[in-house]
Amino acid sequence: MQVRADRVRGLGFHLARLDVATRELFDVELPGDRVMAHLRHALSGPEPVDASVRINVFSPADNSADGVSVLVTVRPPADMPAGPLSVASVPYQRPFPHLKHVGGFAQGHHIKLVERRGFDEALLVGPDGRIAEGAITNIGFVAAGSVLWPDAPMLLGTGMQVLQRELATAAVPQQRRPITLADLGSFDGAFVVNSRGVAAVSRIDDVDLPLSAPLLGRVLDLYGQAPWDVI
Repeated sequence: MQVRADRVRGLGFHLARLDVATRELFDVELPGDRVMAHLRHALSGPEPVDASVRINVFSPADNSADGVSVLVTVRPPADMPAGPLSVASVPYQRPFPHLKHVGGFAQGHHIKLVERRGFDEALLVGPDGRIAEGAITNIGFVAAGSVLWPDAPMLLGTGMQVLQRELATAAVPQQRRPITLADLGSFDGAFVVNSRGVAAVSRIDDVDLPLSAPLLGRVLDLYGQAPWDVI
């Protein structure tokens, strides 16, 4: 999560995802109060903190009574590049994609490979040809006045959930449907989003995407206006 002045966007989404995944992986609950106590301790200090915070949940070797241990890592803050970004598709789908887990070597290596080719992000495409998600982002498209999300196995990122909430509040239509690389030429624009922010996409592979659609600009603005929750 990205923390600014001891605040974070979508705090409830972060806590819920940790609890749901902990229940699935370890068959125990992870109360939000427990996570918040660790988080506040890690960020404690005389001044409000800007930081990138990662919370890892794991099964300890000593099999403690809590069932799981919580590790909070605090690093310097990071923002989404201003964009527009270029994206290259790669044939890969994360194992157990609905979980945010530590087995991220392949997607990280795909990012390095596409960066060597001059791209900013990798786009994961499943064996059935459907676009799923970015290596470290979710991707969305705009067309005919609606925001379109890929219908494919993916992580429901916290940034994506924040944006979906803001779009719903603003009564912007949203749909989830199968999207393939062959569909790219039919869209009015595209964007990527994660906990660092949101950015327009100008190119996927050799397909140039428009940047002038009013709805694309509105998507960026709505995310930028999303509230920050106090930690």
